[in-house]
Amino acid sequence: METKHKKRLQERFKEELSDKKVICLNIPDDYQFMDRELVEILISSVSEHIDLPIMIN
Repeated sequence: METKHKKRLQERFKEELSDKKVICLNIPDDYQFMDRELVEILISSVSEHIDLPIMIN
């Protein structure tokens, strides 16, 4: 999600998100679906904010 997407979400779902924290990972929309590099970036970025289950490939 980029900053512009976060703003759109907050505008559209103002009430639903009023007591929620929305984190923008600032990952540009330059990747194809399930791109290996994107998946790695997502895992790394998201793991800074939540505990992820161990994934075995």
